[in-house]
Formats: sequence, C-alpha cells, structure tokens
Amino acid sequence: MESVRSDAAAAQGDSALTVKILVAGGFGVGKTTLVSAVSEIRPLRTEEALTEKSIGIDDTTAVASKTTTTVAMDFGRITLPNGLVLFVFGTPGQDRFWFMWDELAKGALGAVVLVDTRRLADCFASVDYFERRGVPFIIGVNRFDGAGHHSHEQVRDALDLSPDIPVINCDVRDREDAKRVLITLVEHIMRTMSGRQTVSY
Repeated sequence: MESVRSDAAAAQGDSALTVKILVAGGFGVGKTTLVSAVSEIRPLRTEEALTEKSIGIDDTTAVASKTTTTVAMDFGRITLPNGLVLFVFGTPGQDRFWFMWDELAKGALGAVVLVDTRRLADCFASVDYFERRGVPFIIGVNRFDGAGHHSHEQVRDALDLSPDIPVINCDVRDREDAKRVLITLVEHIMRTMSGRQTVSY
C-alpha cells in the first residue's frame, strides 16, 4: 500500500507526501465510523454481521445497537489542507482478528487509539502494541451517550501514558472533529520524528 499513489497525490506531482496511519481500539469504539467520516473516497469496509457465534465473545453491552463488526480492515483517504495525503486504515477490534495487525502496521507512521471511557480496558492491548513497537500514537476519547466525564489527566493516569502523548476528546461521527484527531496525530508524529533526529546527533 505504501507504493500506491492517490489521485490527489498524482495531481500534485511527485512533491505530494503520503502517510499511512492506523485507527485502533476495542470492539465497537468507533474505528469504522471515523474512517468513514473523514474519507474523501468511498471507504473500503470489511464488515460482517454479528451472529450467534459471537455470543459470549463480543461484549455488546455498551453498544447494544451494533450489528456488524470489522473482520479485516477499513480503508479511507483524506488530503489535509497542506497537501499531505493520509491513507487511513482501521484495525479489527476483536482478539480473534489481531493476526491482521502486523500486516496492517507495516509502513504506518502513527496511530489513533480510540477509547470509550465506559470500557477503558478494551484499549489496553492497542496502547501496548504501539508502545512496544515505538509507533507514535495519540488517544481519542470518543463521546458516547451515558459515558461520564473524565479529564485528560484521569484518562492518561488510567492508561499509564507518558506526558507527551496527546489525549483529545472527539465525536468521530463529525467529519471536522474526526479530521482534527488526524491532524493532532500528524503533528505528534512530526514532533516525535524531530525529537528522534535530534537525539541521533
């Protein structure tokens, strides 16, 4: 996927920069919704209907209206105002599909980890995955009905995050809000890469 050039990139010539990023998090946290909200092309989805086989495996208590689940990935594309083209990949949320993660993560420069504060533990595996691989990531606290208000400091403490990792509130159903999350990630990636270059000298 790294070698694929978008129409927007082609229109701008070789100077256009493309970046691959991931959107991760637990089951039903809003990954597919975010990718769909921001994509300037028709998003690719690999959703399948939840069946009786998922009973006892997929906890739908907090997302009772959810009837489908991503089994491989979501994919969308967005061109930011500065001309940067983002290839946005949504990861599957359930444990049984995690074998896809290593393939999806190849070439990714950063990630958004979406969280639902009612089910904060569901994102622990995502945070651990990116921390262990040294992939820059931010936390997007998605708004859900019935979720209590938690400060960024409370979320940071609960996830045991370092102070430099951004935590941002969002409603991934809103295109501008979802775009703001991606811009925050890109800025974090740039700061992280700049810091690593400084240390290397």
